[in-house]
Amino acid sequence: MSDSRQPDGLRVLVLVADGRKQKLRHVTGVVESLGHVVVAEATDVGLVALLTSENLPDVAVVCVDDSSDQALHLIRRIVKESSCPVIALLDVEDAEFVNRAAQIGVFAYIVNGNADRLQSAFGIALRRFAEYHGLEGAFYRRAITERAKGILMERHHIDEHSAFQMLREQSRRTNTPLVAIAQAISDAHLLLPDRSDDSGRDELPG
Repeated sequence: MSDSRQPDGLRVLVLVADGRKQKLRHVTGVVESLGHVVVAEATDVGLVALLTSENLPDVAVVCVDDSSDQALHLIRRIVKESSCPVIALLDVEDAEFVNRAAQIGVFAYIVNGNADRLQSAFGIALRRFAEYHGLEGAFYRRAITERAKGILMERHHIDEHSAFQMLREQSRRTNTPLVAIAQAISDAHLLLPDRSDDSGRDELPG
């Protein structure tokens, strides 16, 4: 998503930490005025898991007032239960809260947000969420490949370059992504017999 393009038609979950129904209605109205759909709204922390699994929101808005600890609990629950970014909507600037919220997974925040600010926050949160998961995926691919190389080096008594070549050759021969080959090796190596006393290189199964 480019910086100049704002998202539209989002599925939004709205949560209010302190239970104020008036706040809930106000934020819901702002979200809907932007052309988005409020798929669920709640003031009960216990409903977070159910609402996110049933409604699959694109983004969640957590409204924060005096109950900052409750809001942090909401954010923590929705980050754990949902695969969508979370935006904190604050009544007043609170640097300590923002810092704590960022540590547990909030992707954007706004203070006294009007419609334009909220729409901008949607775009920021979705971009950061996508970038984060792209980076997370890259770290995962690197880690699993390194693990597989280590297993091959130990079993076949070869160096790192040769181990990577084995992975690459198997990927090409079977038309399978290299990371999938690496994952299979990592998953299966504990089931294989100990070959630490053997020498020479074995072929990966075709």
